[in-house]
Amino acid sequence: MFPATVLSPLSTLTPRILLLVSLGLLQTACDVSQLNNPYPATDSGKTVLYSSFAERPKHLDPAVAYSSDEYGFIGQIYEPPLQYHYLKRPYELQPLTAAQLPTVRYLDSQGQPVPDNAGDAAIAYSEYLITLKPGIHYQPHPAFSKNAQQQFLYHQLDAAQLAGIDSLSDFKLQQSRELVAEDYVYQIKRLAFPKIQSPIAELMAGYIDGFAEFAEQTAKIDIRDLRHQPLRGVKALNDTQYRIRIKGKYPQFQYWLAMPFFAPMPWEADAFYAQPLLKNKNITLDWFPVGTGPYWLAENNPNRRMVLSKNPNYHPDFYPTEGEPGDLQAGWLKDAGKPLPFVDQVIFTLEKETIPYWAKFLQGYYDASGIASDSFDQAVQFSASGDPKLTPMMQEKQIQLQTSVSTSIFYMGFNMLDPVVGGDSERARKLRQALSIAVDYEEFIAIFANGRGVAAQGALPPGIFGYQEGEAGINPVAYRWENGQSRRKSIATAQQLMTEAGYPNGIDPTTGEKLLLYFDTTAVGTDDRALMNWYRKQFDKLGIQLVIRGTDYNRFQEKMRSGAAQIFVWGWNADYPDPENFFFLLYGPNSKVKQGGENAGNYANPEFDRLFEQMRNMDNGPERQILIDRMQSLLRHDAPWLFGYYPKDFSLLHSWYQNLKPARMVNNRLKYSRLDTALREQKRQAWNQAEFWPLGLLGLGLAGAIYPALKAYRRRQQETKAG
Repeated sequence: MFPATVLSPLSTLTPRILLLVSLGLLQTACDVSQLNNPYPATDSGKTVLYSSFAERPKHLDPAVAYSSDEYGFIGQIYEPPLQYHYLKRPYELQPLTAAQLPTVRYLDSQGQPVPDNAGDAAIAYSEYLITLKPGIHYQPHPAFSKNAQQQFLYHQLDAAQLAGIDSLSDFKLQQSRELVAEDYVYQIKRLAFPKIQSPIAELMAGYIDGFAEFAEQTAKIDIRDLRHQPLRGVKALNDTQYRIRIKGKYPQFQYWLAMPFFAPMPWEADAFYAQPLLKNKNITLDWFPVGTGPYWLAENNPNRRMVLSKNPNYHPDFYPTEGEPGDLQAGWLKDAGKPLPFVDQVIFTLEKETIPYWAKFLQGYYDASGIASDSFDQAVQFSASGDPKLTPMMQEKQIQLQTSVSTSIFYMGFNMLDPVVGGDSERARKLRQALSIAVDYEEFIAIFANGRGVAAQGALPPGIFGYQEGEAGINPVAYRWENGQSRRKSIATAQQLMTEAGYPNGIDPTTGEKLLLYFDTTAVGTDDRALMNWYRKQFDKLGIQLVIRGTDYNRFQEKMRSGAAQIFVWGWNADYPDPENFFFLLYGPNSKVKQGGENAGNYANPEFDRLFEQMRNMDNGPERQILIDRMQSLLRHDAPWLFGYYPKDFSLLHSWYQNLKPARMVNNRLKYSRLDTALREQKRQAWNQAEFWPLGLLGLGLAGAIYPALKAYRRRQQETKAG
């Protein structure tokens, strides 16, 4: 037991000391800030762009990758010969690694040049000659590393050599080599190689000469022997030139040359990654890509973050010096002619939930953001005229709002093989026309898309050649032009069409009951009930009973393939900015049921098909526009689709993020991004000051509460001592 004169440690704190502690807490508010900063202090002041990802991309091999989240990475790493001009609209092709756009010559069936005045029917082959810029080098990579005797160091590794290797960065020597034409040829061979299973292999087999035969011949070989196999239609002429021969005339092939599928692949990469011991360590091409682009994947930790760093071997590349009208005023030409890229590193952090991501964006820890539905009202409000604008909170932070209509379409399709809604009878056609009026996609956009969309008037979205603005572009079946804008026709008009179709008031004459139609969908969750009820109400306007047939995705796909679905919702994102890429979705020979193609509704109109075949190979111009207008008219009249809507992209950018022009088709746009890091640091400091004054008040409160207790305790101690 302690002697009575020994006080507890708390008793040694006088009220004066407690007061000093509280004042100290108040003063520290001026010295400490950004305690919520998720990044290390070493990042401060660096030219780092901060973004996020929700799931790791499944494929980083350009022969296999085919989704937007994958392209967000590989578009910065790999370089096809062509790219889209970053600023010009409609989208315009320009050279990337190529010295100029490909030269094309047309050949007959004997391989002889076709005279200039010969018709398309005389063209058996189109031959594309691509000439590369010299002096382009790959990123450093162990696949290229050689010893003094020019032998590859890491192509035949054993277990002992790999004992301390867990990642690509563990290889001590990482060399490079120059890009050559054979690398592009080798990649096309990889597209045909059955073991790689490229998603465009079947399509390219119909175009590239010898592609299908090459696939058959190489089905059983090892990938390390692939480069030695000849592909008839593709050949490297020398180190800087290669030739691709395709069947017939297909001008859209040039667009494919701007996609990662046709980026170069060094054979050394496959030889390196084919080693089983590396595969066991998950060191694969899908994990560690190798390219000539402005960035390389420096870190791939899918449970935390992925990091792109500037390629030290990147070739000379420059920001565009011209754009479209308005670009100069918008500030998108401030960096004209400056070397690319501007950003040294891009850090993607794993964010599975939208709320934490949104909070970090508002704090300045992410440089740009989309807008999730649960954050939309906090960010955007609509004016009386329906135009989007930022909320006062966003304006106070000087956040920028960018909107653009994407080159995509969502539509409601009819199975044209169905006996009720399909076919070319007037009865079925008028039923579809009535529904094209009744299903109010303007309302759909307002309720379910937060206003982020434009009701579609045809099969082509804005930004695609052939799309018509204004009165010339409306769907006259479902809309009228009034006071300078399109107006959806009345329900009375739709009801009249129902009567003409033989369904007065929606009554099926064969049953005497409401007409039953069936909507096949994968939307089966509780969150989808409001949407399904909305669809029912749209059909009910015409007295039609819509039956929802929900199913899982695999069963839904099977119903589409077999023609068992009646009405469905589908969508399409442009692979390339050409009307052919949308109209082929309605081309008869592409029927999903009959040919397994992308014509999901199995629409077949001989006149449309004839116009499509005539239009598809034409160069853009007035003659092509005339054919496109006729095709649009046929689709509006036949109504195999309710055209639905074109999605509208909404993006938020902080004031320090520059040069981010909306460019859905541009895969490599990160190299154009520029950051004002000083302004970013200033804003972060202002928005994330750590406030300690509540702790100071708490300290003062504690001092006030403890002081009487201390005083009483000291008095008792003194009384005990005196006694």
